[in-house]
Amino acid sequence: MNIVPMSPWLALPAAILLIAGGLLALIGSLGLLRLNSFYARIHAPTMGNTLGAGCVLIASMLTSSAAAGRPVIHELLITVFLLITSPVTTMLLMRAAVFRSETGRDRQGEEAS
Repeated sequence: MNIVPMSPWLALPAAILLIAGGLLALIGSLGLLRLNSFYARIHAPTMGNTLGAGCVLIASMLTSSAAAGRPVIHELLITVFLLITSPVTTMLLMRAAVFRSETGRDRQGEEAS
C-alpha cells in the first residue's frame, strides 16, 4: 500500500473541520452538564451531535477522496442517517418527558395510580 502525501490545501480545511467538529461536540457535552431542565438539556447534545458529526464526515470525505484519487461519498449515507435519526430520537425523548410530567411520574418516589 502506497502512502500518498496530502496537499496542504486539502489538509488545512480537513484539520479545521476536525477541530470544529471536536469543539462542537465539547460544547454540546458542556451544555448537557450545565443546563438546568431536561427541556433545555436536550438541545445542546442534539446540535453538537449533528453539526459536529457533519464536520467530521466532511473532513473524512475530503481526506478519503484525496487518498483514493477519486470522489468518495460513502460518508453521505452516514450523514443522511444522522439527519434522519437525531431529530426523531429527540422528538421521542421530548414526548416521553411531556408524558411523564403530565402523569406525575417525574417526581421521585411517586407513581401515578
